[in-house]
Amino acid sequence: MRTQAAATASSQAGRMLWSDPENEPPEELRDTQEMLRRLGVLMALAMVLAMIVIGLG
Repeated sequence: MRTQAAATASSQAGRMLWSDPENEPPEELRDTQEMLRRLGVLMALAMVLAMIVIGLG
């Protein structure tokens, strides 16, 4: 059974005030995420290249 307080709290949980800061990660975290994304692509390409070299050998 839900109480009135729980219903009020849950209905207001999704609302943001105009003065709330934007939900964006810091610059350093964005740079790190981009670097890891590039590293993932590089590792995938390296694995494909390794499979081709092993297959030809």
